[in-house]
Amino acid sequence: MRESTRLQRDLAETVVRRLREAGYTAYFAGGCVRDQLLDRTPVDYDVATNATPPEIRSVFRRRRTLAIGAAFGVITVLGPKSAGQVEVATFRRDAQYSDGRHPDAVTFSSAEEDACRRDFTINGLFYDPVEDRVIDFVGGQADLERQVVRAIGDPHERFTEDKLRLLRAVRFATTLDFALDAQTADAVRIMAREIVVVSPERIAAEMRRLLTADRRAAGMRLLLATGLAEAILPEIVPHSEAERAALEDALAVLDRLSLARFPLALAAIVGPRVGPAGIRAVGQRWRLSNREVERAAWLATELPLLLRADRVRFSDVQPMLIHRGIEELVALGEAVEPDSPGAAYCRAALCRPREELDPPPLVDGAALLAHGVRRGPQFGRLLAGA
Repeated sequence: MRESTRLQRDLAETVVRRLREAGYTAYFAGGCVRDQLLDRTPVDYDVATNATPPEIRSVFRRRRTLAIGAAFGVITVLGPKSAGQVEVATFRRDAQYSDGRHPDAVTFSSAEEDACRRDFTINGLFYDPVEDRVIDFVGGQADLERQVVRAIGDPHERFTEDKLRLLRAVRFATTLDFALDAQTADAVRIMAREIVVVSPERIAAEMRRLLTADRRAAGMRLLLATGLAEAILPEIVPHSEAERAALEDALAVLDRLSLARFPLALAAIVGPRVGPAGIRAVGQRWRLSNREVERAAWLATELPLLLRADRVRFSDVQPMLIHRGIEELVALGEAVEPDSPGAAYCRAALCRPREELDPPPLVDGAALLAHGVRRGPQFGRLLAGA
C-alpha cells in the first residue's frame, strides 16, 4: 500500500473512531469496502454515518471541515496535508430524480436505507474498521464472490434515478473483470439511449477510465453489446462487414497498446474509422480538453509517417521524433504493426542524445532579418533548412 493511501486510510479510521466516541454510528462505505474485499488498493476512503452535517462539523470543528456538499448530507473532513481529506456522508434516502441525474431532495435515514439507494450491490457495502466486520444489506459480498455487477433492487429504477449508472455498469464490469447480471444488462440495453441526458463531462470521465483500463478492448465490446456505443460513440459502430472487420482490427490494436493513456486509446479506437476530424468531433461532444483532443488527432495524423519512417528522409521524420507525444506514437505504431520496421527505427532513434535529434538551428529569424532577408516564403524556407 502506498504511503499516501495508508495515511488516508488512517485518517478515515480516525474519523470513524471520533464519530463513534461521540455516540454516532460510522462505517467505511462504498468503493473502498469493495476494493478492500477484492484485495485491491482503494483510490480513496469514504465514511457514512448517522450524524447529521451540523453534528459532523461539531465533532471535527468548522475549521477542519468543508460543507460544500452539505445539501446532500456530505461534509469533507480535512486531515494533515499528507493524508488528504475524507468525505463523510449522512445515511440518506433519496427523493425522486426528476432530471435523471440528481435527487430532488434527500432525507436522512438508516444505514440499510442508505445502502439500498446506492447503484450496485458491490458498492452498497459498509465496513466497520473498529470491529473489523462487513455490514451487507444488499447481497454485495455474494456478488463479489460470483464476480457479478448487479443493480440494487430494480435495475430500471436505479438507472432512472441516475442515467450515468448505465455507463458505470459497463465500466465496473470492465475494470473488475466481472460479468453483468442478466437483468442489469437487459435494463442497460433497453435504456441505453437515455444516457444522452448525462452531462458530457461525466460521460467523458467514465470513458477515460474505461479506455485506460487493462481490459479496454473488452470494455468497448461491452459498450457496443449494450447499445451505449451508438448513443455516445457512434463513430465505432459498424454498419457493414467491412466496417466490422475494421472494428475488430481496431479492438486488437487497443488490446495491444503498451501504454494506458486516454488520447492514445482514443486515437486507436476512433482514428482508423474517422481520422483526426472525427476525433475532434468526439472531443467536442465530450467537451474534452484541447490538449487531449489535439494529442489524439496528432497521433492519428502522424501514424502513417511513423510506419514508414525507415524509408523516408530523416529530415521528414525529425519533427515527429522531438514531439512530446512521440512515445505514445511509437506505442501506437507497435500496436498497429507489432513488427513494424518504421516503429523500430523510431524506437532506436529515441535512444540517441537529444541534441542529435534536435540540434540548435544554424541560423535563426533574428540573424536572417539582420542580413536583410525579408519575411515571406523564402524566409520560411531558409529557417526550415537551417
